[in-house]
Amino acid sequence: MSPIAVGGPALFIGSHTTYVSVERPLIDPADPGVRLAAEQAGVSPEEFAGAGDVWALVWDQEDGEGNGFELPGLRDSEAEDFAERLRLALGSGEAFTIEAGPVLRLDARLADADGYAFTAHVTPPEGEDMEPVTLELGVLPNATLLADLEEFLRSLA
Repeated sequence: MSPIAVGGPALFIGSHTTYVSVERPLIDPADPGVRLAAEQAGVSPEEFAGAGDVWALVWDQEDGEGNGFELPGLRDSEAEDFAERLRLALGSGEAFTIEAGPVLRLDARLADADGYAFTAHVTPPEGEDMEPVTLELGVLPNATLLADLEEFLRSLA
């Protein structure tokens, strides 16, 4: 099967093996991989792709144990506010905590002059059949995270 191209705004915090992300996936129903997958699923490509307006919180760990859940009702302005607060906190030079509603808390402590060590606390909403998880995301360079935040904010504009 052809890979399905997924676009849309996404903010990844962490490394390629351990991360947490806030994303609003956009899937193109005209993509050949989507059309094939929709046919195999017995639905229209539009139904398979979905509306593209639902945010999700996704995470993965070094051992490959990842998961995620949808965040229905989350607005772009709320995702933007989270990113803006994180960007401001990165310039503080002090430890900080940033929350994205009741489902995500990021604790950051200054590791060195160029980065923070992050811990993510994920609390699934009521009704999700999963346990809360704590992820040690490691030390993230400020410059890289600031560039990622800028790209994320541009994608929301």
